[in-house]
Amino acid sequence: MTGGTYANPVLNADFSDPDVVRVGDDYYLTASSFGRAPGLPLLHSRDLVNWTLIGHALERLEPAREFTSPRQDSGVWAPALRYHDERFWIFWGDPDQGVFQINAPGIRGPWSRPHLVKEGKGLIDPCPLWDEESGEAYLVHAWARSRSGVKNRLTGHRMHPDGTSLLDEGKVIVDGDRIPGWFTLEGPKVYLRDGWYWILAPAGGVETGWQGALRSRDFFGPYEHRIVLEQKDTDVNGPHQGGWVRTQAGEDWFLHFQQRGAYGRVVHLQPMRWGPGGDWPVIGDEGAPVAVHRRPDLPAQPPAAPAADDDFPGGRFGRQWSWTANPRDGWATHHSGDGLRLTCVSTSAVHDLRALPHVLTQRLPGTPSAVEVELTLHAEESGARAGLAVLGDAYSWIGLQRGTDGTVHLVHRFAEADADRERDAAHPRSVPDGRARLRVEIGEGARCRFFSDVGDGMRPSGPVFAATPWRWVGALLGLFAAAPDRPGHAGAAAFSHFRISPL
Repeated sequence: MTGGTYANPVLNADFSDPDVVRVGDDYYLTASSFGRAPGLPLLHSRDLVNWTLIGHALERLEPAREFTSPRQDSGVWAPALRYHDERFWIFWGDPDQGVFQINAPGIRGPWSRPHLVKEGKGLIDPCPLWDEESGEAYLVHAWARSRSGVKNRLTGHRMHPDGTSLLDEGKVIVDGDRIPGWFTLEGPKVYLRDGWYWILAPAGGVETGWQGALRSRDFFGPYEHRIVLEQKDTDVNGPHQGGWVRTQAGEDWFLHFQQRGAYGRVVHLQPMRWGPGGDWPVIGDEGAPVAVHRRPDLPAQPPAAPAADDDFPGGRFGRQWSWTANPRDGWATHHSGDGLRLTCVSTSAVHDLRALPHVLTQRLPGTPSAVEVELTLHAEESGARAGLAVLGDAYSWIGLQRGTDGTVHLVHRFAEADADRERDAAHPRSVPDGRARLRVEIGEGARCRFFSDVGDGMRPSGPVFAATPWRWVGALLGLFAAAPDRPGHAGAAAFSHFRISPL
């Protein structure tokens, strides 16, 4: 928006479970990254509206043996970002491992290796709190029923001030089963304000719930509760978990996500104030999400958004890309020119992109967009292939494949959510020079149309494909190169001029 207003969402892409912190005049945000690597994206803003992606805090997931193949239901869940003792801290829950922590002297690192603060199944959504006056430190977390058989409760601990260990066995400080009508209480963010301990936490489920506030004079409770943000008559379902931040001008704001199907969890910015006597927060427009609102009282900034386009200078890809699992050496080759060179990695899972760890992905744009990339298949091995994919529980891709006779063909394939092999979406076409321009047009409702240009103009290919989420994440755009699992070197594919433009 122009002038003195902004429009939601301020991050119209899948930045799930956001948390935010202010340090001086700068605002930083991180989000869940689940099984992708690098993980824990780091975003920067000066006005809470315009955000840029400046890096990642987690290069590889640990333990490494657990993330050699895609696991979009595990890894980094709902991180908390804090600044304490002149260091940045990120805590997150891996539902299969426990609560991890990393820290760094600056937002760009170097970040410490993941440290396991609390081991256990189903420990999710942790958030630390340091009481600067008393010197005490605390940790609160939620529970995932899928791993622990427990949910709808928050557990609190005393924590060592250095953030490395917990000092007690923990106590249930909020039992959602005792709050009439509340279920799936999760995602707690804990704060200390004017002698009150505040927990901002959603309940009611990702797509249908609300944002709650809980307060107590003691960290371990008892807590009072109130609903402070809900859908009401807006089109913002959820609205789900996020974080509170106070500006240098003294304004309060709340960033949270909205589940949007294949687009994932997009981020909204809500005004926040304190009610009569400063007793309870009022978020949005008297508890309803705002679509357009006055901008924060902060210095004007030029429009900005996380990068999407890429020319792959020197064979390196931009910060917007992540692999679908921990990467291995040799998947991408650095060189002196432009363009991305991906090795056609040999794999027995060549017919199911969801099982490949070497798919390079970025988030699906949240508005109608056209995605284009140029591809050259250099691999001589029969069955070697490379292409552009829309990847989720179901997926579709268009690209090039080397045939048994040595000819390169344009192919377009798809797989339903419950299928273990892909099928042709269009008849293969011969491509003598092994080059193609590939295009996906993503319309309303994440309905995707595929196109290709192999020297005879851009032509449509196959039927419309309806993109789907991939477990806990939205659909992803992907570039890949693969070959059947057999002895020999399969060669490589080159991608160039990756572009995303509005439709």
